[in-house]
Amino acid sequence: MRPDPVKLLIVDDVPANLDALDALLGGNGIELLRAESGPEALELLLVHEVALALLDVQMPGMDGFELAELMRGAERTRSIPIIFLTAVATDERRRFRGYETGAVDYLLKPVDAQVVRSKVAIFCELARQRQELARQRDVLAAALNRLQAHTDNSPLAVVEFDPDLRIISWSGGAERLFGYSAREAVGSKAAELRWLASEEEALFTALVEEMRCGRHLREMQTHRVAHRDGSAVDCEWYCSALFDSAGRLSSVNVQILDVTERKRAEETRRLLVGELNHRVKNTLATVQAVATQTLKHAADLSEFKPMFMGRIHALARAHSLLSATTWQGAKLRDLVETQLQIGAIDESRLIVSGANIELPAETALRLALVLHELTTNANKYGALSNSSGKVELDWCVKGGNLEISWIESGGPPVAPPSGSGFGSVLIERGLKADGGGAEVSYAPEGVRWKLMMPFEGDEPAEPAPLPTLRSQRGARPGRDALPSSRTLSGKRLLVIEDEPLVGMEVALILGDAGADVIGPATTIEEALDLIASKPVDGALLDANLQGRSVEAVAEALVAGKIPFAFVSGYGTSHLPAGFNAPALEKPFDPKRLLEVAIGLTTDHLQPTTTAIAS
Repeated sequence: MRPDPVKLLIVDDVPANLDALDALLGGNGIELLRAESGPEALELLLVHEVALALLDVQMPGMDGFELAELMRGAERTRSIPIIFLTAVATDERRRFRGYETGAVDYLLKPVDAQVVRSKVAIFCELARQRQELARQRDVLAAALNRLQAHTDNSPLAVVEFDPDLRIISWSGGAERLFGYSAREAVGSKAAELRWLASEEEALFTALVEEMRCGRHLREMQTHRVAHRDGSAVDCEWYCSALFDSAGRLSSVNVQILDVTERKRAEETRRLLVGELNHRVKNTLATVQAVATQTLKHAADLSEFKPMFMGRIHALARAHSLLSATTWQGAKLRDLVETQLQIGAIDESRLIVSGANIELPAETALRLALVLHELTTNANKYGALSNSSGKVELDWCVKGGNLEISWIESGGPPVAPPSGSGFGSVLIERGLKADGGGAEVSYAPEGVRWKLMMPFEGDEPAEPAPLPTLRSQRGARPGRDALPSSRTLSGKRLLVIEDEPLVGMEVALILGDAGADVIGPATTIEEALDLIASKPVDGALLDANLQGRSVEAVAEALVAGKIPFAFVSGYGTSHLPAGFNAPALEKPFDPKRLLEVAIGLTTDHLQPTTTAIAS
């Protein structure tokens, strides 16, 4: 950027003298302001910033001395250097008067051109230096203002310490983060402010000593500091050493990041991972026990499979109920409803009464298995094994206990069993684990169970009758066979599933039914490639592939007019929105899987992007 021209004021009542000075001094970045009288010169000085004034002494009206005195009396012109020019022989008294009015020199006409140029050049150079210093001052001030604005508005707290750990700078971010004002903090040591505990200060002091010795000039430390209100703030300190021109440590600049929420999130995540690990292991142990005991009490494999799958589905549906409430608990009515949804009980043959009681998570899981065992036994041997029997299910809260009655009637004549099967043992021990118990009586008209478990809290005040339940009148567990083999003969079905064992099971079930299985595709890219390259009649789509949304795959299936169903372990609330497709929950019943697959290949419905149907 070119510098502004240096302005000189030349004052003389003789125009020829002004022309001579103009010719002598003009150009080279100098702008000359001409005045032929004192008043005219004062007018120019009101408008322009002048680096030097060359004044003629002898002028009519207002001479040069008077003009100089007026210039010295005004704040705006007081510091302008003045050189007097005169053609009149003078004595020392007149010369001293000139210097008394503030002149820096006093030259006699005719002037020596080289002397005038040299003297003027000095003042012009000084003026240019002042201009450059002013420009740099403005640039630095603007940079400082930007830095200050950034520092004060930054989410980081910026604090600067001198080598003795005394606070010399405290930003607006530090005021917001720690509650202390800059007036309170600056000049204090961290320990005096009760901001940094002694052990934390010792750690920071050791770092400053390392910096003083020229080591670890940039370092990050973690500190727990105290807010003014006494609460703890976890921070990351990004420390930088600053040195003076002699190489001595002048200060330590610290940018402080509040990581309190991040620390809490990490601790929460650690707890959640531990809780998840605990629950997964408990679930696997439960599945192992169910498998072992079911196999032990089953007559053969054909009996084992429906019994085992039924118990696993009961656990899975209870898990779904608990997941919907983030494992806070489940309502007893909802546990009963799941038995209706899977077709384990005909709604018209179930009489239910009891308030909508909220159960703890672990209790809900055990009671889900208990209800499943009661229902399975009733279907195999009891009131639900014929077309006329009924079950009355009732519960209430008495004396800190939840009491549940299961009463069967109208079924075949009942006789006490010769031994206890796994179902009965599971019921009794499952309730005993919660500090409860179970009593059973085998009256001729039907089996009666009385179940008890501890219950904290009051029974809800709403009336007892259960509202209309959403029954899905399907086959009862262990009583209806899978659709006949080869029902999918000639159909090409695409399986998209990232869990190898699940994908193999789906492919095996579909293959046994005669389908030509394509896949399983385990990634979104592989699925999209198969959709584009292979003609298929339908698809089963895992709702989450390796942690990624499958919306793009669903859109590709819709675009290709390929009917599909979601397969998910998360429930319908976690499925991609906007697709009119059935949803199959994991773990799935093989019969339900085949029913969905047959529906996809025989309903001839084109998929759309509207709403999810479960």
